[in-house]
Amino acid sequence: MHALNKNRPLRRVILASAATVSGMVMLLALKPHTAPTVITDSAAPAPSASASASPGATSGSGGSGSSSSSSGSAKSGSGSTGTKTVTGDTVQTRWGPVQVKVTVKNGKITDVTAVQYPSENPRDQQINSYAIPQLRSEALAAQSASIDTVSGATYTSEGYQQSLQSALDSAGL
Repeated sequence: MHALNKNRPLRRVILASAATVSGMVMLLALKPHTAPTVITDSAAPAPSASASASPGATSGSGGSGSSSSSSGSAKSGSGSTGTKTVTGDTVQTRWGPVQVKVTVKNGKITDVTAVQYPSENPRDQQINSYAIPQLRSEALAAQSASIDTVSGATYTSEGYQQSLQSALDSAGL
């Protein structure tokens, strides 16, 4: 006998109700999208060569394994024709902090390094093992922070873009 037999209308009502309730539960279980927030070291946005960064400003334990003594702007070199290395702001994303260091020579981006990125769990490590190199190559090709988001690494990509833009602003690009 078929489950949706016309002689059993109550079964149809129960199945339809169960399907509706299941659909509502799945819909309500979706997490809303939240934009990454930027963590800044000080209230003064003006970068200077003697800017000091507070060592307690780096957040969380999720990083790339290498520790940075500053999470704000750090410059080396002088003038627009020399080589500058600038560290962008730490951007707190849903999965952990993202921070980028940029090397600029003669007004061109020559290197981009992710100082911090989410690596707390194996899934973070798997995602960022392909996302970080792709974001780096796109930043070097574009010579700006206007880069595409890596599919599957949306939060890391957005944090990377924001930190990169912060570093480029500090470098004067």
